[in-house]
Amino acid sequence: MTPNDFRKLALSFPATAEHDHMNHPDFRVAGKIFATLGYPNKEHAMVKVTPVEQEMLVSAEPLVFTPVKGAWGLKGCTSVNLEAAAKTTLHRALSAAWHLAAPQILSREFPDEAISGANGTLSGKTAKTARQKGRRSRKSRANAGKRG
Repeated sequence: MTPNDFRKLALSFPATAEHDHMNHPDFRVAGKIFATLGYPNKEHAMVKVTPVEQEMLVSAEPLVFTPVKGAWGLKGCTSVNLEAAAKTTLHRALSAAWHLAAPQILSREFPDEAISGANGTLSGKTAKTARQKGRRSRKSRANAGKRG
């Protein structure tokens, strides 16, 4: 997978726009980043999934996916080794990231795809639950900041 292949794949999702963020391209749906390209270097990209989805990706494809270091990685930001990534694997990861970032009304219009791995499959109700937990935890953290 080349950086240009990643770009084309990310832009293939509905209502996706490419922007510049901290000197590298990012991909957004409804203003929310779901993937970036060229960080930490040109051979890598990043997908923003739930921690559960991240665990599935890393377990299934450790040469392709690694958690980003620090707090962002704990929240599900996952580094992608583009050279080692197959198109179908990356499409599933981008789909999970896009569905997490997309507004629910838009996300419902497009079929969800599973993240398959050696240790099982994250799909259907499980994937939906993981995304909902991710959304709830972000809302909880945001509300906690308002209360303090």
